[in-house]
Amino acid sequence: MMTFMTENSALLSPAAYVQAVTTAVAASAAYYGDGTTPLGDDEYDGLLRAIAAYEEAHPDEVLAESPTGKVAGGAVQGDVPHSVPMLSLDNVFDADELAEWAAGLERRLGHPVAAWCVEPKLDGLAVAARYRGGRLVQVLTRGDGLAGEDITHAADAVLGLPPVLTQPVDVELRGEVLLTTAQFEEANRIRLAHEATAFAHPRSGAAGTLRAKDRPYRIELTFFAYGAIGLDDLGHAALLEELAALGANTAASTAAAPMRCETVEQVQERIDVIAGLRADLPFGIDGVVVKADTAEDQQQAGNGSRAPRWAVARKLAAEHKVTRLLAVEWNVGRTGIIAPRAVLEPVVIDGVTVTYATLHNPSDITRRGLMIGDQVFVYRAGDVIPRVEAPLVDQRTGAESPVVFPEACPRCGDAIDTSEQRWRCVRGRSCQAVASVIYAAGRDQLDIEGLGGTRAIQLVEAGLVKDVADLFTLTRDQLLGLERMGETSATNLLAAIETARGAALSRVFCALGVRGTGRTMSRRIAAYFGSMAAIRAADADTLAGVAGIGTEKARVIAAELLELAPLLDKLQAQQVGTQVSEPHRPATEATDATAATDATAATAATAATEATAATEGADSAGGPLAGQAVVVTGSMTGPLAVLSRNEMNELIERAGGRASSSVSKRTTLVVAGEKAGSKRAKAEELGIRILDSEEFAALVADLLPTT
Repeated sequence: MMTFMTENSALLSPAAYVQAVTTAVAASAAYYGDGTTPLGDDEYDGLLRAIAAYEEAHPDEVLAESPTGKVAGGAVQGDVPHSVPMLSLDNVFDADELAEWAAGLERRLGHPVAAWCVEPKLDGLAVAARYRGGRLVQVLTRGDGLAGEDITHAADAVLGLPPVLTQPVDVELRGEVLLTTAQFEEANRIRLAHEATAFAHPRSGAAGTLRAKDRPYRIELTFFAYGAIGLDDLGHAALLEELAALGANTAASTAAAPMRCETVEQVQERIDVIAGLRADLPFGIDGVVVKADTAEDQQQAGNGSRAPRWAVARKLAAEHKVTRLLAVEWNVGRTGIIAPRAVLEPVVIDGVTVTYATLHNPSDITRRGLMIGDQVFVYRAGDVIPRVEAPLVDQRTGAESPVVFPEACPRCGDAIDTSEQRWRCVRGRSCQAVASVIYAAGRDQLDIEGLGGTRAIQLVEAGLVKDVADLFTLTRDQLLGLERMGETSATNLLAAIETARGAALSRVFCALGVRGTGRTMSRRIAAYFGSMAAIRAADADTLAGVAGIGTEKARVIAAELLELAPLLDKLQAQQVGTQVSEPHRPATEATDATAATDATAATAATAATEATAATEGADSAGGPLAGQAVVVTGSMTGPLAVLSRNEMNELIERAGGRASSSVSKRTTLVVAGEKAGSKRAKAEELGIRILDSEEFAALVADLLPTT
């Protein structure tokens, strides 16, 4: 890709300006057409700013096809005239630019703005929905702002866009149609099942779906209303309330709900809150919209040819970027799973340089049709591991090559079990004995101090340890025979191993590394069954009775337990995990996801997690956290600094609380340490009680471990 800009966004030459205009127009046509533009949002925004800077300095050289000052960059046409022009928004990119824009608006008005309304900028396609007598009669794309494309045929698949309003009014709703995260994943599942190419990005998926006709399958989308023609005398906040009353979906039902602010300082604070919530929202946003709220201020400010003067978009750093797939690596995990990893041409996403991304499994690569050399969309949100979404097939040059799948285990050379979607070395855990031992000895499992990576490699390579059970058979003479192992080190390691022999059942089970479980699920399983013998005797149906384990996961765990039988026999012979009994707790009844107030998969999952956690503190109902649903976020300080996150969760449960990983309306307490991010912001938004590390430590002081 050609470089057009210097650090100060000045174009290098007149020739570069011409090329930049050509590139921007092509990217805009793709973006507003089917969403498959090869430019990420940041690159496109930077390109437009560079073009504008050049044109300001050279007004006599402005090209007629330049995208500046035009709706949709001037690259999109329509054939159905809009009743009122459907404009775009101007952009600002930081707090200073926003403050400058707000001051300019107030100078134009000649008085302070009465109030502001701040709402998320949804990453979808703008549409206009026309109602006559309260019935939906036509839906149009924005097009060039003067005329749009008729997409009425797609209306029945758009949730939140009612076919009939609650009042028999003539009105035109304006808003955004998008694929939520759950809808995007379901859309790609459906498309791949019909041997169609996966959508590269939620926005491209929404664009393609709205324009598609005569498909043999149905893909649902979601509409969010943010404006209307025919309700012109209402302020923006009041307008949103009226749209909801008419039956249309609005962002008011989300955690990033529109908010009325009195000052620019409050506006900035609200922007920070919405930005902090971004990773947890069940749909994509690419910014925050700031509007003068009152109808009087809007009418006095008026509109330009491309954008209203009373509203602006505060853009956020892009979470999606386009880069090149350079290679696919195949890594073997501690359970023998062979996982593909994408090697990418380095790209900066939201301030982080991304070089690798997950590819899930081999069948996923095949379904998506990925090839080495493809331009691909890469997605990263918050702390989520970056993932490759899909290739930009239209950008292929013919130089791409197929992804080569391994024919033997990349680590040991043995055969590969390809009977399931996730391929696995036939040797299972034995293929990665070192990784399995290191994991089992970790702080959140058996916590064997002195058994790190180097020592684990020594023990395995010396033939002394093949699995975690062998650790409990080690002798002093065997350890002293290892290089750099002295008397003191041997004594300390043996003592740590002996302590681990009496570890809690949940820790011993977690040390097994059973697929589909982790520290939290291991605590639930141990609390439910009470002994290793009971766990081993459980079949898939019994395991499914544990809160949070569904039918599919129960099947995987049951199969894992059968595979681990020889190891469990060895542990039993060494009296590890057999003499420890944890209090039995009844299973939670299956959670009905429809009880979640928000109709999103993320909210339903949160409700299920918290309902599951409700049983875990049952035996400590009289503790200082009795009845509390607690979320921990950020880095702990003071007495809590020595505790891992899993130890914090155990502490919460001992105090009678319910540990959860997500903040929702059911959460009653958030413990916020240093650098607490989106979870704290969401708690503040929901009015949830927040304690810092020291305040929480004082609350549970009697339960803290002594040093």
